[in-house]
Amino acid sequence: MSAQGLKKYLNIYGAFIKASAIAEIEFRLNFVMRIFNDIIWYVAQIFTFEVLYQHTKYIGSWDVHQTRVFLGVLFMVDALYMIFLQENLDRFSEKVRKGELDLLLTKPINSQFMISFQRVSVSCFGNLMIASGWFVSSLMQLEHFSWPRALWIFLLVPSGFAILYAIRFAMAALSVILVRADNLQFVWYQLYRLGMRPDSIYLKWLQIIILTILPVGLIASVPARALLDPPETWVYVWSLLAAPLSLWLSSLFWKYALTRYQSASS
Repeated sequence: MSAQGLKKYLNIYGAFIKASAIAEIEFRLNFVMRIFNDIIWYVAQIFTFEVLYQHTKYIGSWDVHQTRVFLGVLFMVDALYMIFLQENLDRFSEKVRKGELDLLLTKPINSQFMISFQRVSVSCFGNLMIASGWFVSSLMQLEHFSWPRALWIFLLVPSGFAILYAIRFAMAALSVILVRADNLQFVWYQLYRLGMRPDSIYLKWLQIIILTILPVGLIASVPARALLDPPETWVYVWSLLAAPLSLWLSSLFWKYALTRYQSASS
């Protein structure tokens, strides 16, 4: 993409953010309740592990302090997902059924970009701040932690987020082919739930699957392991390669799905 093309898309995305912020501020109570609901979700995840650690010293290969770091990474990636993707992709099937996709496809910009990033959940920026605060505080509780290692976060968290997006978009794009695919959202959250737990707690064969074939383990487990107990070199390399590969495959699948699309007006 040329510099002029990149500037065009940045300007468009800036307009998306502005429009989304205006829309959310109009409903201030809903704005506050979304933050409150997500805080409850964070507390529930933390409480689950804290209770488990009352009965054991290790879950998988991590103690309670290491698992808190994992939760910090998970919360940050999840906050990014809620800010940039959730509202767009969770309503994707509805847009197909109601014919809203027809209008989006007529816009003179990349249709995948338009569908994926049209709405921004501005209220969830607060979630990202809370998640980042928890992450930093959990790192500070580790003994002898090497802070330069934290730089891996700036590579592996964006990679995990890209993989999360690609998988979620592909699941949503199936609704273009199937038209009514509400159950796919349930399937997606079951798959995502596998990535919401440390990969070391799974049986070896399942661990390999969630790191390779269905790489939800790359979303939070691998970035956390890079900080805590660095994995084998191939895991690093695969995590960094899987991100662009997943994005490319999601683009290919989207183009294929559009060849099977029957317009609501046809």
